[in-house]
Amino acid sequence: MTQNTPLSSRLPLPSEDVTLRVRSAAQLRARGVSAAQTSAQCLPGGPWQQILPGVYLLHPGPPTGRERLHGALLYAGRPPVSARRAPARLAEPGYGPGEEDAYGEAMVTGVAALALYGFAAVGPLGALHRIDVLVPRTRRLRSARFVEVLRTAMMPRAVRVGEVPVAPVERALADAVAATAEAADVRRLLTEAVREGHCEPAAVVRELSEAELLGRPAVVGAVDALLAEGRAAAEARLYAMVREHGLPDPVWNVELRLPGGPRLGAVDAYWPDHAVAVELDARAPRYGVPARRRQAEEDPQWAAYAAKREQLERLGVTVVHLTPRKLREAADQQATVVRTALMAAADREPAAYVMVLPR
Repeated sequence: MTQNTPLSSRLPLPSEDVTLRVRSAAQLRARGVSAAQTSAQCLPGGPWQQILPGVYLLHPGPPTGRERLHGALLYAGRPPVSARRAPARLAEPGYGPGEEDAYGEAMVTGVAALALYGFAAVGPLGALHRIDVLVPRTRRLRSARFVEVLRTAMMPRAVRVGEVPVAPVERALADAVAATAEAADVRRLLTEAVREGHCEPAAVVRELSEAELLGRPAVVGAVDALLAEGRAAAEARLYAMVREHGLPDPVWNVELRLPGGPRLGAVDAYWPDHAVAVELDARAPRYGVPARRRQAEEDPQWAAYAAKREQLERLGVTVVHLTPRKLREAADQQATVVRTALMAAADREPAAYVMVLPR
């Protein structure tokens, strides 16, 4: 394809594919369209328009939400100036650089990412006035028009929603919360994340802690509501697991005590005839403690769990430890674990007598 080739034949025909309606300058050059020709197409009344630095919309109408999203990723994913002089690597003849290369390491985060995940609290993608894009801290790239560039030293692994690289839900939530001032809005976002099964509370609190957001007034109460919502969701999954897998009915949410003796602790489900208890681990990360320190320090909550479990097992009570994530992602497997513990009761020494009291 040469400079004498008519401009119309160098470009893709109108398409339903949004990636063909929004192109970067590098992609246009790979088609043989010069910078001067691109500028001419974007003159007032022309068929194209520049929507971001180095990013062009190949029709005269307003960009759709998907076109703005694709344009934001093209803008944030463009290579450094030194790399732009290298010949473009074509993914398909005539289509310019592959989209994965065009996006680089950039990924959508914040409210726009939550819209892609289907959060009702943020509304449709097309109604958003801003698109947050996450890039490595080393990138020297400024925010422009509707694109807010967020830099990070530790890029998360992107999740593909369709063909769009998106930050994991918990990271997108943290970035959305950082830009949200109203406590009611923060509460809605965090509650929906757990209630609809997008992620676990512990993962959200961990990201909020890493972002140093837990001390914000708008966040404090919302996190308490998040943990309560997560606990309720995990209990509902536990009830469903017992019912749907035909396990014997336990007594729910009880406290165990030795007759005339000390309190042994509370459990979420208990089968007195089998001396089997189930305990949900709905702990949250310690507020304000970065992850690296949490790994190095003793967790007092975990120490209390372990001490209770050890004491119950000395008395002959089998304790099955379940996490909300395991119940959400592998309920069948967790039901098998509980069933195995119940079946094994006949082969164990009889457990000590314990009192079962409502919690």
